[in-house]
Amino acid sequence: MTVSRTRPRAGEQERRPEASFMDNQPSTANAALAPPRPGRNWALFLDLDGTLLDIAATPASVTVPPDLVSDLQGAARALNGAVAIVSGRALADIDRLLQPLRLAGGSEHGAVVRLPDGTQEQIGTPVPRNWVEAFMELQERRPGILTEVKPHNVVAHFRNAPDQAAEVMRLARQLVARAPHEFEVMEAKMALEIRPRAVTKARPVHRLMAMAPFAGRLPVFVGDDVTDEDGFEAALAHGGLGLNVAVRFNGRPQDVRDWLKRVADL
Repeated sequence: MTVSRTRPRAGEQERRPEASFMDNQPSTANAALAPPRPGRNWALFLDLDGTLLDIAATPASVTVPPDLVSDLQGAARALNGAVAIVSGRALADIDRLLQPLRLAGGSEHGAVVRLPDGTQEQIGTPVPRNWVEAFMELQERRPGILTEVKPHNVVAHFRNAPDQAAEVMRLARQLVARAPHEFEVMEAKMALEIRPRAVTKARPVHRLMAMAPFAGRLPVFVGDDVTDEDGFEAALAHGGLGLNVAVRFNGRPQDVRDWLKRVADL
């Protein structure tokens, strides 16, 4: 499914960043780009699903490779603690997958930002409960659809029912039309999410780059999905890099994990 969003990103009417700093969608011309050599002055921002973890049939069925946590710990040591996870997952889910790590970063696409000292900052009105119930009812009527409920957002996954994509979109647009200035529909890989408009993955980048140990470093954001583009642009705004998994890592989380070992070995 082609990924898209229902609103323009902040600054979308302005001149786009140069491709040499931020990867665009893959093409014949740039598909062979190699990932950059890691630097000790980096601040690393990493998406989770599709970037560090291989996509699975359901969010609960992902597999965490046995050496991923130790490699993240090694990267954090090499970068003086400047490693963050910025994911669409809920914070408790991130922590469950990466236990015992409690890295700084953002969850639910930035609705929650966890600072280096463990403090959590939240923004955005949660999706109304009756909207969540509408998706749960659709899940019961259409086998294969899976509703993922988060503290702020709700997601309908239809990887196991691709023929239901139009029905899921119809319901999501109908719901968001009730409060179009507060919420938006985001399409991802075989999934659709409703989230507060105030939320993007740029927020954790901007917030963390203002404090130690991230301040003064070169931010490098690695992601695979349309929701990561805000993170790419935020990294660029701070003089850093946005790395698209499809462009720099052959679309393979395994290649990202291999590259992460190079960061840990700095």
